[in-house]
Amino acid sequence: AMDPNPGTFPLLSYVMSRLPSLTPKPAAAANSDSDHFDIEQPRAPEIVGQMPHLADPDLVASMGRAVSQVDQARSVLKLIGERPTHEEVDNARARQAEKERERREWAEREKRVWKSVLQLDEMHEAYEKVVREAEKRLVKMYEDRDVGVGDGDGDGVGEEVNEEVVGILQEAYGKGMERVNLSGRQLRLLPEAFGRIPGLLVLDLSSNQLSAIPDSIAGLQNLEELNLSSNLLESLPDSIGLLQRLKLLSVSGNKLTALPDPICQCRSLVELDVSFNNLSYLPTNIGYELPNLQKLMIQLNKIRSLPSSICELKSLRYLDAHFNELHGLPIAIGRLTSLEVLNLSSNFSDLRELPETFGDLTNLRELDLSNNQIHALPDTFGRLDNLTKLNLEQNPLELPPLDIVNQGVEAIKTFMAKRWIEILLEEERKSNQEMQEQEQGGWLTRSTSWLKNVSGNVMGYIGTTVASPMTPKSPRDAYLDQQL
Repeated sequence: AMDPNPGTFPLLSYVMSRLPSLTPKPAAAANSDSDHFDIEQPRAPEIVGQMPHLADPDLVASMGRAVSQVDQARSVLKLIGERPTHEEVDNARARQAEKERERREWAEREKRVWKSVLQLDEMHEAYEKVVREAEKRLVKMYEDRDVGVGDGDGDGVGEEVNEEVVGILQEAYGKGMERVNLSGRQLRLLPEAFGRIPGLLVLDLSSNQLSAIPDSIAGLQNLEELNLSSNLLESLPDSIGLLQRLKLLSVSGNKLTALPDPICQCRSLVELDVSFNNLSYLPTNIGYELPNLQKLMIQLNKIRSLPSSICELKSLRYLDAHFNELHGLPIAIGRLTSLEVLNLSSNFSDLRELPETFGDLTNLRELDLSNNQIHALPDTFGRLDNLTKLNLEQNPLELPPLDIVNQGVEAIKTFMAKRWIEILLEEERKSNQEMQEQEQGGWLTRSTSWLKNVSGNVMGYIGTTVASPMTPKSPRDAYLDQQL
């Protein structure tokens, strides 16, 4: 969203909500339909109660002038459109680079489309930077006014390396231990000896206060299980891709906004848990590089779309994507033929339909689609023979009808299977009817049909060139002229 979140940017959100009252407007302007100031307003009494100087109109007016550029940038971005997905940006970069190495003339015509995607992403990135800097500026202005508040930076407790932990790691190195558990020790830093235990197979660093993992993690060449859940990580090092034997990785409950692309090089991964973070996308090529992945947990993030490569995870048996912002599934989702459990619940207003290939998930046993905006199940739904557990609650379902839904999963499958058979029979009947008409009509019918096809092709050709300004007109086909 382009509106500063009151939870993340409380001061900025509050000040922008107050902008209309800072300067008097002419009557005509006051009655206009402009939505120039439509920031979600935080609960004013709550923030004013926490920051009493916000009652000073002069301070708020100064703050308003200080953040005017945020509102201007936001207005421009609202006109231009939403930020493209990470996969769209990745593909745009890749295709742009590829075409620049190939035919120069064709690349010049095509790259305008991709360039616009990249420029739009850069503008959104610049806007986010403006928002962050504005919030910092407002906090400083408030703190400068509130002279009674100290400016201590903390006492530094926990910054020094824990001697007990150093001892544990040294003992593990000396004895060649395979398992080390450092969970719940309030660690903020990892000691130098961290990456020097070559025989280590299992490392548990969960429930600490780690804000970073050093590159030396690459030294744990034989590591098979790594638990980094419930820390303060905002990123993972690229060197994590060197853990070629890693089978289980959990980074649940951190502050990750993205996963490093090299994570796709952990080809032995069987289970990956990145739930409860701030991810808005997954690495574009994640599905091409993880042939052994069986369990993928991405719930409780802000993911808007899944990369199309995810359809290549042929070993995937369990996928949990609930509580995200998914706008749909990749068209080829049916290629996940090993999938047994799928949770797509609580994507709320974003998830409205499922692709027709959904019926190819023939090993699916459990499916949760609750709390979405799905109006109709795909026609192929009746082919999910192994489905025994289904949750469709809190959807505006029209197909199948409510009385069928209330009868349970078997009734739903039977209804959708009968519907699918009727669709196939109707298509076959139409096909047979067309064949009979052609046989009965003889030469005249076939000639008329041929002429209709040729005309259709010509119209399609014209429509393509007219509807797509980026598509260059092809040279006129002399043979087509001759036939017409």
